[in-house]
Amino acid sequence: MKKIILLLTIISILSCNSRKKPTIIGETEYQQKQNAIFKDGSKSPLKKNDLRDFSGLDFFPVDSTYIVKAKLVKTENAKIFEMPTTTYRKPLYKEYGILYFTIQEKELELTIYQSQDEAEDEKYKDVLFLPFTDSTSGIESYGGGRYMDILTSNEQKDGTVLLNFNNTYNPYCTYNENISCPLTPRKNHLDIAINAGIKDFKK
Repeated sequence: MKKIILLLTIISILSCNSRKKPTIIGETEYQQKQNAIFKDGSKSPLKKNDLRDFSGLDFFPVDSTYIVKAKLVKTENAKIFEMPTTTYRKPLYKEYGILYFTIQEKELELTIYQSQDEAEDEKYKDVLFLPFTDSTSGIESYGGGRYMDILTSNEQKDGTVLLNFNNTYNPYCTYNENISCPLTPRKNHLDIAINAGIKDFKK
């Protein structure tokens, strides 16, 4: 009897060791990280039903065309203002600067913002907020626009910043209407299709 129990124990241990951890899907490290967050019930913005069926976020194919160097012109004496959101919440932001860049021989610009609510937070004080819409908004990507985070520490000595539109994400209210999200300012619309980054969420 003892031999049988010992044998079963050994088989059980070997079975556990042979099980591989579930692979997090994603074409890039950024996509894998996003999918890992969304799969984690303690961090995910997904509702229970969507989380149960979640297999991965939908992204455009990674395209180096949408990795560009932008000239950052900082806004002097920017005023703090209340950013409209999808709810009654009015977080405080200020305009940090304007980014000038070119995609497919088209000259473009976007205004980048700095959250004043997070400016004192050691974890987020280096993060700048870049919301935008483009010609894919409401078709292949979320109609309310997409976001990109830029770190102030990534600004180069020549005043340029690298923009990687492959690393965009949706407002969390895309997945759960109970979450409050900043609305993309109208002036941050790009008259071009950004076929890179996150696509719209289809339940």
